[in-house]
Amino acid sequence: MSAVVIDGKSVAARIKAGLSAEISRFNALGQTPGLAVVIVGVDPASRVYVNMKKKACLELGIHSEEYTLPEKTTQVELLELIDQLNINPKLHGILVQLPLPAHLDEEAVLERIIPTKDVDGFHPVNIGKLWSGLPGVLPCTPAGVMELIKETGLGIAGKECVVVGRSNIVGKPQAALLLREHGTVTLCHSRTVNLTEVCRRADILIAAVGRAGLINGAMVKPGAVVIDVGTNHNADGKLVGDLDFDSVVNVAGWITPVPGGVGPMTIAMLMKNTVESAARC
Repeated sequence: MSAVVIDGKSVAARIKAGLSAEISRFNALGQTPGLAVVIVGVDPASRVYVNMKKKACLELGIHSEEYTLPEKTTQVELLELIDQLNINPKLHGILVQLPLPAHLDEEAVLERIIPTKDVDGFHPVNIGKLWSGLPGVLPCTPAGVMELIKETGLGIAGKECVVVGRSNIVGKPQAALLLREHGTVTLCHSRTVNLTEVCRRADILIAAVGRAGLINGAMVKPGAVVIDVGTNHNADGKLVGDLDFDSVVNVAGWITPVPGGVGPMTIAMLMKNTVESAARC
C-alpha cells in the first residue's frame, strides 16, 4: 500500500489564508507588514527564490522591497544597507538571500540584521533562543517541516526522529524543534556509521542533505513519516529531492513530494514570520 502524500501546497495555502485575516487587521489600523529582500549577484536559483517570495508578498498584501546589488558589492556596502533597513519603520523583516558571493562574510552579514527583523531565524540570538526553548523567530524550512509532520496526526512526543543532514539552515534547527516536541532525536551526517540501520529506526525521517536519491525504501521503517527537504536536479534537469521516491512511497506511511512538499511551506513560514515581526513592533 502506497504512502499518503502530504500536500505542502494545500497546507501552505491554509496558513496563508490565516495570515490574510491578520494582515486585514493591520490594514484596518493603517499599517502594513513589510519585508526587505536583499540579493547580491546573479545566481539563477537565488533569483527564482526571490521572485517566489515577492509573489507571496504580493498575494497577501505584504509590502515588499527588493534590493538587487551587483556581484562586486563590498562587505562595507552590504552592511551599510542592512543598517539602513534595520532602522526603516516600514520594514519588519529583512532577508538576505543565500548564498552570497565568496568574497562576502556571510556570518557577519546575518549577524548585522537585528534579531527582531531576522525573519529567516539565522541570527545567533534567535538560534540561541531556539536551543534554549525560548520564544523567538523560527527558521522557515524547519518550522514548515514541523507543520507537515503535524498534518499527519502522528504525535512527535516519544517518537524516534532521525534527521539526515546537519546544516545550520535545516538539520541543526530541525533537531532542536523536534526536541522541543519531546521527540527522541538522532542527527546524522556524512560520518554516520550504518546510516541505513539508523534511518530504519525512525518513526519520523527527515532527509536534508542535497543528494538526489540518497534515501531509498530499504532505509525506511514501514509506516514512517518521511519528509524530503532536498532540492536537486537529476541528469534530465528535473527537480528531485533526497528520496528515491518510487521505492520509499511503497514503504512509508506518509511522504512529501518534490516539488510541492516542503518548498511551499518555507515561503508560507517566511510570510508568517514577517507578520509576527510586524505584530511585535
